[in-house]
Amino acid sequence: MQNSAPSRTTPPVSLSDWMKQSQAHIEAALTEFLPAPEQIPTGLHTAMRYAVLDGGKRVRPLLVYAAGESFEAGHAELTRAACALEMIHAYSLVHDDMPCMDDDALRRGKPTVHVKFGQATALLVGDALQSQAFLILSEGKNPPARQLKMLQVLAHAAGSLGMCGGQAIDLDSVGIALTRQQLEQMHQLKTGALLRASVLLGALCGRELNEIELSALNRYSHAVGLAFQVVDDILDATADSATLGKTAGKDEASNKPTYVSILGLEASRALAENLRTEAHSALSAFTNATHPTYDTQRLAQLADFVVQRTA
Repeated sequence: MQNSAPSRTTPPVSLSDWMKQSQAHIEAALTEFLPAPEQIPTGLHTAMRYAVLDGGKRVRPLLVYAAGESFEAGHAELTRAACALEMIHAYSLVHDDMPCMDDDALRRGKPTVHVKFGQATALLVGDALQSQAFLILSEGKNPPARQLKMLQVLAHAAGSLGMCGGQAIDLDSVGIALTRQQLEQMHQLKTGALLRASVLLGALCGRELNEIELSALNRYSHAVGLAFQVVDDILDATADSATLGKTAGKDEASNKPTYVSILGLEASRALAENLRTEAHSALSAFTNATHPTYDTQRLAQLADFVVQRTA
């Protein structure tokens, strides 16, 4: 695959331009890594591509690239990690939208997979995307110990102690008045786990970090992961479906606990801003990093983007 992603040797570009370049690169890579629609079983492969391609902000791949570029990682390995994470994320959305879960008909501005292809195919799409993610990541060229660690990070983030566990808590919490601490625990698993994995996988493709630096990355990713969900809750309560590309107001209609329902709108906005500040503070550990080429500017900019986004 052509290595066309932005590199550290190119002139600095704005966050907007960098995001567009990175999103275009990940779209091309996903197109290549997914099974061809002509390959049997054609119906399943067509539905898999429908679920993944042509949509989404690609926040998780962007975090992979930003973390990797901060620590001198090669783009070929970053792209593998980014594609694996995006496929796990896409599979979670396919299953999340099904009638047995959140029962939604709109995702990324188009009909959800089960609406377009049927529930049985949607179930298989999620299963197949999960397997494809680990296949892609397993074929990386990092040192074996590093490669194994990356597979473990992704498996942990996607499983019952990560995203799936958070979804289980979410389903059990409908109509229940959760405390703020309980809500945070749920979202640190459901949403935060994959976002934290994105940062860690990107870093694992680069230079080996010491314990202080890894702790700083964990603090950063914890803050960004939680901020993402807080802002999602705010947008669900304030934006329309056309802007979001999914059904607005769904959480309130489903009687789901959210930051807005527990804290109120203004307090939720203040929390998101506090988390943005926390993310920036965590990155200050790299200001005096021993390696002179560490540059976490993109990670800082993505923290701003996560909090200030409008869709």
